[in-house]
This record gives sequence, structure tokens and C-alpha cells, in this order.
Amino acid sequence: MADKRTRAGVDVGKVLAESYAVNEQMNQLVLEHLDPAAWRANLPGIKGRDIASIFSHVHNMRRKWLRLTAPHFKLPAALDRTKCTQKQAQAALAESGAKCFEMITEAICNPHTRVKKFQRDGWARQWPAGAAMVAYMITHDAHHRGQVSLLAHQLGFPLAAKAGVGMWGWEKLWKECGFGKLK
Repeated sequence: MADKRTRAGVDVGKVLAESYAVNEQMNQLVLEHLDPAAWRANLPGIKGRDIASIFSHVHNMRRKWLRLTAPHFKLPAALDRTKCTQKQAQAALAESGAKCFEMITEAICNPHTRVKKFQRDGWARQWPAGAAMVAYMITHDAHHRGQVSLLAHQLGFPLAAKAGVGMWGWEKLWKECGFGKLK
């Protein structure tokens, strides 16, 4: 019987980790094409996070996942939602995305891993480190990317078509991450 991690010669764990990296590439695409005027703008009369706060939250949650799940990893610096620039957020997300990719790879692809449980928050129950962890992490990012896209549009700064359509160009993003051909 084949190893549970493989299906038709594909290492599912490796593909899951790579999928997380592609997810981060989508964040970078949004930040690259986001009008800087939208970064701190707020909708009149509506209380809520601005785009800077949303991306800071994504980065800082990743730090929490790393701290609770892989305490042996060096944490990237936190982002201050009130002071960070768009460029600082872009760099911070790239760094925390790379660390999460490393954590996922260690958890799923390394039989001697120290990453055995995923702890998403101090109050939440631990899960086995695996596919559900990756799905949760990607869903978290995608939810906030959607918030950013909608908020930018509502503020009058819709994302360039290149970003909106580009997020669906999975094969191109995969290639930009340096991964082999999708099977």
C-alpha cells in the first residue's frame, strides 16, 4: 500500500506547503497593486479596520501560530497597525509567510518533526499539525484578502484587474514561487 502522503506519485504534504506559499504570493499581488491612498482610508460613518490594520492582523496572527505551534522558530518582528507602511507590511508578510511555509513543511514532510500540534490561539483546542492546519491558515488569509479587496473597492480604489485576475492564475503564481509543474 502506498504511503498516505502520496497519491499517484504526488507528495500531498509538499503540495499543501507549496499551496500555502502560493497563498502568500496572492497577498503580495494585492499589496503590489493596492493604491497607497487606500492604505489608511476609512469608510465615512463606519467603524472598522483599515487595510493597514487588516494586513497587520494577518501578519501578527501568523506570529501567534508560529509562537504557539513552533516555539523553536525565530519569530519575525510584529507589525504595529497604527504605524506600519504598505512596504513594511509587504516585507513582514513575506517573512511570516516564509516562516509558516517552513513550519508547514516541517510539520507535514518531516517524520522527525517537533511540530506535532497546531495551536491557532491560546483559548483554542490544539489540532494535529496537518492538512486541516494548512486549510485553516489559507482560509484565514483568503478571508482577509477578500475584506481588503472589498474595502479598497468601497473606498474608490478598486484593485487593478491585474491583481484581481492574477489571484486566480494559480499556475502562474505556482511558477513564480519556483515550484515544479503542477501534476
